[in-house]
Amino acid sequence: MRSIPLAFVLVTAAGLAAAQSPDPNLARNIASSCANCHGTNGKSQGIVPSLAGQTKADLVRKMQEFKAGKATGTIMPQLAKGYTDEQIDLTAGFFAAQK
Repeated sequence: MRSIPLAFVLVTAAGLAAAQSPDPNLARNIASSCANCHGTNGKSQGIVPSLAGQTKADLVRKMQEFKAGKATGTIMPQLAKGYTDEQIDLTAGFFAAQK
């Protein structure tokens, strides 16, 4: 009878570990929401700045400034508040890696 609860704990723990492994496409998936204004993969075709190729540190800093209300903008302050610090970090890394 003791093997059933132990088996349940092991299966549950394995499921939680699998659920916490990072999705290799997560940064790209989050970054795709920026494409409407900043272009596919952060390569703008208009007057909105390109994000591709900027340093990760600069992108994180800018997003954190928008999120904290220290930087002004038309929509970025509202959008930035919807991202966690981890999502900002992942997305900044994605855009910094683009050519």
